[in-house]
Amino acid sequence: MTTKTLRPILLSALLVLCTAAIQAQHGAPDGDWPHYGGDRGSTKFTALDQIDEGNVAGLQLAWSWKSIDAELPKAAMGGHFKATPLEIGGRLYLTTPLQQAVALDAANGELLWRYDPKVYDVGRPTNTGFQHRGLEWWKSEIPAADGGEAPRTIERLFFATGARQLISLDPATGLPDPAFGDAGIVDTTQGLGEINPRMVAHNAPPIVCGDTVVLGSIIFDGPTHKTMPPGHVRGFDPRTGALKWVFHTIPQGSEFGVDTWEDDSWRYTGNTNVWTMMSCDEERGIVYLPTSTPTNDWYGGHRKGDNLFAESLVALDAASGERLWHFQAVHHGVWDYDFPCAPNLVDIPQPDGSVIPAVAQVSKQGFTYVFDRRDGTPIWPIEERPVPQSTVPGEKTSPTQPFPTKPPPFERQGITEDDIVDFTPELRDRALEILRQYQWGPIFTPPIVVGEGGKQGTIQVPSAAGGANWGGAAVDPRSARLFVPSMSLVMINALDKPDAARSDFDYIRVGDWLPRGLDGIPFLKPPYGRITAIDLVEGEHDWMVAHGAGPKDHPLLAHLDLPDLGANAHGVLSNGGLVLTDGLLFIIQGEWDPDSMLRVGEGGFLRAYRTSDGAKLWEKKLDKTPHGTPMSYLHGGVQYVVVAVGRGPEAELLAFSAPFRTRRATSGGAGGSQP
Repeated sequence: MTTKTLRPILLSALLVLCTAAIQAQHGAPDGDWPHYGGDRGSTKFTALDQIDEGNVAGLQLAWSWKSIDAELPKAAMGGHFKATPLEIGGRLYLTTPLQQAVALDAANGELLWRYDPKVYDVGRPTNTGFQHRGLEWWKSEIPAADGGEAPRTIERLFFATGARQLISLDPATGLPDPAFGDAGIVDTTQGLGEINPRMVAHNAPPIVCGDTVVLGSIIFDGPTHKTMPPGHVRGFDPRTGALKWVFHTIPQGSEFGVDTWEDDSWRYTGNTNVWTMMSCDEERGIVYLPTSTPTNDWYGGHRKGDNLFAESLVALDAASGERLWHFQAVHHGVWDYDFPCAPNLVDIPQPDGSVIPAVAQVSKQGFTYVFDRRDGTPIWPIEERPVPQSTVPGEKTSPTQPFPTKPPPFERQGITEDDIVDFTPELRDRALEILRQYQWGPIFTPPIVVGEGGKQGTIQVPSAAGGANWGGAAVDPRSARLFVPSMSLVMINALDKPDAARSDFDYIRVGDWLPRGLDGIPFLKPPYGRITAIDLVEGEHDWMVAHGAGPKDHPLLAHLDLPDLGANAHGVLSNGGLVLTDGLLFIIQGEWDPDSMLRVGEGGFLRAYRTSDGAKLWEKKLDKTPHGTPMSYLHGGVQYVVVAVGRGPEAELLAFSAPFRTRRATSGGAGGSQP
């Protein structure tokens, strides 16, 4: 037997030996779903197995809940329903598009309580409007007091609103905690300096790491001026709401990294925020921040330098806010390649029997960066490689960018003539004619000014929507396999001079997002959406499948009898979050819209794939477009898969379960039994 043959066998044995220890550290516990990603390590994994490949095809709607936003006079203001519910002890906790918090009975979706902070009376939240992703749950043991008071347990729900509030609620009643802030509410503009508060909001859940509530923010993403609010991350006391620390995502004064902001551009540059979810190593008290691009996303002539800690993964001591380590994935970004999702914590077995506590961060670029989460040491080398340079006057891009040597990219990167659609010779000729109107090349090809060299801009692949987006990845802690949905969406990155009376930028982004002229057929070859399984032990792909049918029924293609091409629509809408159960992967996708490559049609899908090989086992056509990352829990002996669909007054929560006659008892100590 060769060494190459023996290695997988040895690794398999190691995984079996390590499974018990790993399961104790990661994954949603005891059939509950107590955090946005299942656990604070964002595995999005539960060991529940009542729904399996033998009965998943029989999944049926068990109950549904219509959002109470429909009862409000301003219901029409509500946007996409993006929440992922928590489930603890037989109750679901979630937020609505208009940012009401609710508790539901996990058995039937009955409303138990509601809390309305009336964010809609304050005004439309910046950037994405009335959308919200959910809450964070915290439980703490209060020791006995000297006076003889018995020890007690407190529980709280935390959520941050578009009206710049951090709110603490009692999960039992939905009432604000009077000991927290001002009657349960903290003003989250504190610690950001003198800012225009309308430029700041929140729609992602905070995370409690150790004894600290860690909070990111949304900063307005379409600025007309280079002076903007910074996206500094704050830590708050979960009992009192007192501000404990501020981590400057843009270094200030003489702090480490300030020299990467030339000409004192740190004084006025903003954004560089954590608008998405975060992860926490609870054992070590480390919180992981995925940061975004500085002001503005496409031109950085006014902020020369590498611009730490933009587009970085930053590890902080959660108790003090002290930076422990960081990795910058994009130096001086001009592509809007911010990190869009929480990193996944996973323990990776090694051939010598040891285990590396790792953190894996997927990106819009289609990369997976994997580090020892204790000190930031890359598991596989990350190389600085030369990239094309900007020709925009006043711009100075970085001569190199970091490229992981493993795992391989999970998406197409950059563009060549071989990537252009070629279903028919006529389509290819039309696509090539469009291609000649633009600059194009490898990944990190920078934008150009419209008209330079007779070109209309740069074709950027992956687009600013990814690659991966906020749905992120999931990881099975038992096998150290990562599952990531992504999409191949081309965009046009073009710059021009702004109206000087309205903007102090030298250049702003202009023009269309997508190349037009192919009658709604995507510009690139398929697949346009995919799911990739990545073995983090070997650093290689296990499998990759097209996700969704795509435009194969388009009138210009219907006669070709094509396989699934993957759906091509804007990733924020249709890329789809996912949840892993024992052997299954549940994922959402919006409907293909042949009239637009930036919108999804009405409706969509919830699908189940087998994690061993990517085989599609089940598909449910939904009348409303799904937007929230699914989750799964066990209650009363029944396993449910739940997903948020629709928008505004039509927002709805759907819960699916297996028919009674095909259920089997859940094993592995997940709690509950067959009814």
